[in-house]
Amino acid sequence: MKKNSHVTIWEKYLTKEIGIEFKACLYFFAILFFYCVYRIIGGSFEANIWHMTEMILTCYIIGYIQVYLFGNFDEADSLGVREYVGAFVCIILYSIVSYFGGWFEKKVLVTLILAAYIVLLYFCIFLIYRTKRRIDDKKLNEELMLFQTEHKK
Repeated sequence: MKKNSHVTIWEKYLTKEIGIEFKACLYFFAILFFYCVYRIIGGSFEANIWHMTEMILTCYIIGYIQVYLFGNFDEADSLGVREYVGAFVCIILYSIVSYFGGWFEKKVLVTLILAAYIVLLYFCIFLIYRTKRRIDDKKLNEELMLFQTEHKK
């Protein structure tokens, strides 16, 4: 029986959906961490469940925007105009939702610090994905060389 080596439309779609799910969880955790630090600094050890709901929904929506409108910019091979525009739009969206959602009591300075934090977050994640691709490329090349060596015998 011959296996179909082509990736189906369903598999492509599923891969994007899994990536969005992963992004939503990753960015939610990072933003929730920022939110919790803010709350602790303010003397509160409680988090607003409504704020957390808004955060995760925002992360999902922005995940879709990242993947489908801006070509998955945090996983890009290099940063160009499209990637910078995508990051800027997403940072603005996070900032607007956090401000009008009252995550930080509509404090402009804290919202700007959140925006700077997300810039750093995007840059770190870009570097992580780039490093992972390089490692995966090395592993694949090693496996290819091993395969070629075994089949020459």
